[in-house]
Amino acid sequence: MSGEGAMSDARDTGSVEPRPAATDEPTRGVARGDRVHAFAAPGITVTWSRTRCIHAADCVMNLPTVFEPGRRPWVDASQASADAVARVVARCPTGALHFERQDGGASEPVPTTNTVLFARNGPVMLRGDIEVLDDTGAVLLRDTRVALCRCGLSLKKPLCDDAHAEVGFRDPGMVTREDGVSDPGATGGTLRVIPHVDGPLELWGPFALSSADKKTMLAGSSTSLCRCGKSQTKPFCDRSHERVGFRSG
Repeated sequence: MSGEGAMSDARDTGSVEPRPAATDEPTRGVARGDRVHAFAAPGITVTWSRTRCIHAADCVMNLPTVFEPGRRPWVDASQASADAVARVVARCPTGALHFERQDGGASEPVPTTNTVLFARNGPVMLRGDIEVLDDTGAVLLRDTRVALCRCGLSLKKPLCDDAHAEVGFRDPGMVTREDGVSDPGATGGTLRVIPHVDGPLELWGPFALSSADKKTMLAGSSTSLCRCGKSQTKPFCDRSHERVGFRSG
């Protein structure tokens, strides 16, 4: 996968068993129903969600002594300082990695600005004070880092599960329509992701939106994003989901 070259991509948890899944109100950083693995070390515990990991490899490239695919277990937080581990974990773009400090160190801050980035041939990357709903309107996830599916084929919709890589989804992540974002005056600082059944993803709340090359940036508080993968006006919805019979369930 990207960033790892010939290195084994296996993320083996060894003898570390996953934590029980939350079935009601989700804990910040953990999607409802997800079972994360916790890797404990002096002063810090790293948690990892297999289902939210898309092998972006930021962790592997920036702290390979701690994050080593092919090793059992692949995370060993004792191989660096707790501060170093925390800094690299916070770089994980999908929120698959999080940390818990037991040494009095600072927890991950919630960004004061919500950002939306369209990855080239990949998902929508969100950072900020993010709240993701499911198709019923219930809270699925509260987090500071989230990757949303836009190829239409994730089995964990609205979250990305790396299906785009398996099917060869192609989109440069350009933003060519300034009218795709509006500012109706949403209040509060939280950015909410509202999936419409068999339809688009609505973003509601303050955000700064950027193309993959970061040459185009738009600010607003409302937009409707394609998640069927077929819109001719990506990243925005053009109702192609109706034409292709997209199903979100």
